[in-house]
Amino acid sequence: MSEKPLQRATERPASFTKPAHWSNDPVPAPAAPKDEEDPEGLSPTRYGDFTRKGIAWDF
Repeated sequence: MSEKPLQRATERPASFTKPAHWSNDPVPAPAAPKDEEDPEGLSPTRYGDFTRKGIAWDF
């Protein structure tokens, strides 16, 4: 049995209206990371684990 593949849409339906929040503007560049000192020691987001009361765990 040879079934034909489904036809893909190449255009939007005529009834489609673009939402107001859509635009063709390029994506903005990400903000530079803030380099803040960690008052309790090593930053878990930088080193990959938390330490609390002598116990370390990964997230």
